[in-house]
Amino acid sequence: LGMFSELKFPVPWGHVAAKAWGPSEGHPVLCLHGWLDNANTFDKLIPLLPRDCYYVAMDFSGHGLSSHRPAGSPYHFLDYVSDVRRVAAALQWRRFTLMGHSMGGSVAGMFCFLYPEMVDKLILLENLGFLLAPEDTEAWLKSKRMVIDRLLSLEAKQQTPKARSPEAALQRLLEANRHLTAEGGAILLQRGATETPAG
Repeated sequence: LGMFSELKFPVPWGHVAAKAWGPSEGHPVLCLHGWLDNANTFDKLIPLLPRDCYYVAMDFSGHGLSSHRPAGSPYHFLDYVSDVRRVAAALQWRRFTLMGHSMGGSVAGMFCFLYPEMVDKLILLENLGFLLAPEDTEAWLKSKRMVIDRLLSLEAKQQTPKARSPEAALQRLLEANRHLTAEGGAILLQRGATETPAG
């Protein structure tokens, strides 16, 4: 397990980098590093672990060899959870083990709360996981999972914007926003649409 391969997963702002050890058909283990660290956190540990696993240590966005988010974009904690979901989807992992160190342990704990059906084991190194007040848990989990799932669904459907005539664009806007008048919709489209040769 001393040898590793480099991986890259496309994301809307560039890529998430990772390194992998072990047989790709082995039991999947996703390794999450701590704050201001990177995937090399696991270089000395992985060779000591069972050899029948496929270990993937990702660099969170803005860390290691992963792309930074666009200038001016904050790094919210939930964004790191979304990164984990993106990497799991790219690897086509339906169920896997999560191993997190420090901040990565908190991200792993939050991921387990949001997607318990995807995680068979949680390994925390220097972390307690992610804790919520019991009265907030259900509503928080439902809303955050919905946010991540919708975001990834929209990214997967990313298409070239459709060109419409000005009339068709107005009609579409009014159908999606029943409270708008035709005059109000036309005013919004002046700045909300871009004219191209196709429409």
